[in-house]
Formats: sequence, C-alpha cells, structure tokens
Amino acid sequence: MASDVRDRLYIDGQWVAALGAGTIDVVNAATEEVMGRVPDGTAADVDRAVGAARGAFAMWSGTGPEERAKVLRQITEGLQTRMMEIATVISQEVGMPINLAMLIQAGLPIMTFGSMADLLQTFAFSEQLGSSVVVREPVGVVGAITPWNYPLHQVAAKVAPALAAGCTVVLKPSEVAPLSAFILAEVIDRAGVPAGVFNLVTGAGQVAGEALAGHRGVDMVSFTGSTRAGRRVSELAAASVKRVALELGGKSPNVILDDADLAHAVRDGVAKAFINSGQTCSALTRMIVPRGRLAEVERLAVEAAASYTPGDPLTPGTRLGPLAGAAQRERVRGYIRAGIDSGAKLLCGGPEAPDGLERGYFVRPTVFSDVDPGSVIAQEEIFGPVLSIIAYDTESEAVEIANDTVYGLAAAVWSGDQERALVVARQLRAGQVEVNGGSFNPLAPFGGYKQSGNGRELGRFGLEEFLEVKSLQL
Repeated sequence: MASDVRDRLYIDGQWVAALGAGTIDVVNAATEEVMGRVPDGTAADVDRAVGAARGAFAMWSGTGPEERAKVLRQITEGLQTRMMEIATVISQEVGMPINLAMLIQAGLPIMTFGSMADLLQTFAFSEQLGSSVVVREPVGVVGAITPWNYPLHQVAAKVAPALAAGCTVVLKPSEVAPLSAFILAEVIDRAGVPAGVFNLVTGAGQVAGEALAGHRGVDMVSFTGSTRAGRRVSELAAASVKRVALELGGKSPNVILDDADLAHAVRDGVAKAFINSGQTCSALTRMIVPRGRLAEVERLAVEAAASYTPGDPLTPGTRLGPLAGAAQRERVRGYIRAGIDSGAKLLCGGPEAPDGLERGYFVRPTVFSDVDPGSVIAQEEIFGPVLSIIAYDTESEAVEIANDTVYGLAAAVWSGDQERALVVARQLRAGQVEVNGGSFNPLAPFGGYKQSGNGRELGRFGLEEFLEVKSLQL
C-alpha cells in the first residue's frame, strides 16, 4: 500500500488539485511494491503553472542579489533538516545504497543551493566595456524537466541557479522518482519564496513534459535525460525559438595509460562504472587499457566487481542496489545478452537475476573484456552496472577509441606522469575529464560535447545559462 500519497500540485504558492483525475504510482525499486502516488498532471496544469510563473517574473527579477541569496540560504537550511528523509526516499525510488544517497542524493542538492547563494555575493551582473555597460538579466520563465537517476540533484542544478538569476520556474520531475521534488516544494513554501516563483507539476513526459517544452510562455527549457528525449525537447522548443539547455547521455571512456598505477586505476574505474548501479550519465563504462596489461586488468576488474554484491539499498554496507524499474532492468539485461552474442568475453555477471534476489529490479554486476570498440555495448548507453574493457596498442589509438562515440559527456585518464595525463585529457572530446581520479567539483562546469548535449550546469557557468546579455550603449 502506498505510504507517501501526494494529491496536490504546487502552483502559484498554493497546493492545488490537478485538473485531471489521473495518478501515477511510485514503485520501490527493491521490493517492487507501490510506495507512493503523485498526480498525473496535464497540459492544462502546465498552462496554469506557466501563467503563475509569468505573473511572478517581474517582481522576482526585480529583487536584488542579496535578497535572492537570503532565500537560497533558507532553502539550503530547510533541505539540511530533511536530509535523511530525502536520502531514504530516493534510495527506495532509485536503488542507490543509503550511505551514498546521504552523501550524493541529499548532500549535493544542499551544496548546490548553498553555492548559488555564495556566488551571488561576488557575481558581476554588470560591467563597463568601452562606451557600453553590459548587463546580465534573467532569461525569464524556465521550464525544468529532470530525470530519475539523481532526482533532487538534477532539480537543484536547474532550480537553484534559475532562482539565483532572477528567473521563475516550472518544474516537471521524472514520474519514476518524483517524491523528493515535493519535499523541495515544501521547503520552498516554508522559506517564504513569493507565490509563482517556483511551481511543481508532476506527470508523464509525453504529456506534461512536452507541454512545458513547447509552451510559448516559457522562455527557456532546461532538460536532463536521454539523447532521444533531448531531441524531442529541442523540436518542441524550436517553434518559439526559446533557449534550450540539454544534459543528455554518455558513454564515458576511462583511458588507462601503460605507466598508470594499475591496481588503483582499475579499482577506481569499476567504482565509477557501477556507482548508482550504473544509472549515471557520466559513468566510466568503457575502460580502455594497454593490450600488454589486459590480463592483469581483467583480474583486477573481476576482483573489484566481486565486492559489489547486490542487496537492499537501505541495509548498511550494501554497495549495489537495484535499478529504478522493470523496464530499465530488462533493457540492461538485453544489453548484457547483446554483449555475449557479439563475442565479447564475459568475465563476471550475466543476464540472470542475482542469487536470492528474484524480487526487486536487481542486475548482476557485469564485466566484459575483448570488447569490439564498434559493438553495441561499446557504443550505446546501457545505464546499468555493465563495464566494457577495450584493449589498445598505442596511445593515439587509445584516444581514437575514446573519442569514437556520438557522446562526449565525461572521461578519465590515468598515468604515472601527471603532465602526460593532461596531454591526453586535452585530446578527449568530453566536457569533463578526471585526471588520476580527480574528485567531482560541484563548482566546476558540468555538461557535454556532441550528442551529450549543450550548455553547462553548476557554479558560475550554471548561473550564466539562465542570464541574457544586454548592451547599454552610452
């Protein structure tokens, strides 16, 4: 029985009934039981929310950076008080182990709202340029459409900078994992954010999402999700020539050079491939290694993968939870079968359910070797705990393999020589490259090349996405 039933949308500062009668079940990834329910919002609900956002824009865009920073800090504090609740809900929806969910799913959104408040203290909204004053102004009403794999983090990466810029927002979260968005709406409401500045409409992507992307009252749409869906968002947005920011798929390479600390690089690489059960757009799913050290890499990868025993994400010590849903589980198992059929060497894992876990959307942690760089499992985003090991003979070949996909979101390079690693990193066509395991920086720009999207999120670059530039000629 659903324990978290949400029967209202948040529009114009009020919790209101949806105009349609439909609802969407939210399913616990580990038990396959319904854990919550949200309204199935319609195009009419989106229209109401956009109208509220347009009505609030003049007031909110006219506030000063100090006032907006104060509001963002109140939101940050509100999220901090509900950190465990956020982590638990997302762990159940998505399957991320609770210890990681506390750090990532709950921790990163708090950091993002706080960092935007800090940034407003120093960001230059105007500058003198010769005989002109160049000013940066909010783009307007923002439609934010977010995914299920990092549900609140991706919401925060759009909502926080949009509010900081002086924009008003209509949020359409993923229907797979929407519950943390309601927690955020409650926090925003209690923080005293003026009516209409933030609005929440849940619903199916094909209905509410498309209505938001194509709405002529929306000045910008920021979307995170699959490349296929991103193309559709762009098509809908083009009718009104609105600004579009897209953070899409990835097939990220992990280039291990012949002088790298192999044990460290492989262990880290397996972890980066399997984080959130592989449900990460920037996951390092292609490990590109020297052919002469392939056997050693295979042994180390199997040893590392063995420590990722699938289990209940709410149990302390679990390192690999389930996938987010039945469709995703079948998709990943299909890719594993495709890898076997292509002739790749299956080192561990496989398409069968893990022992003792027939219930829940679990997949075995899987590692392939001898993977053809042009094969399906080396080219397409799987979004599950599946790692492909690809051998190379020369450094230039390694770079060529790394760049030979339609994606360019993230990458990694390992070398015993930092300068050599940086030379290779600069050759990789990706928006973010880890060098020798460099840690994620929430202030650095995040986004991709090629079909991984356009625009950047987080830090100063994320704020600038929501600003127009105007020249005042004096």
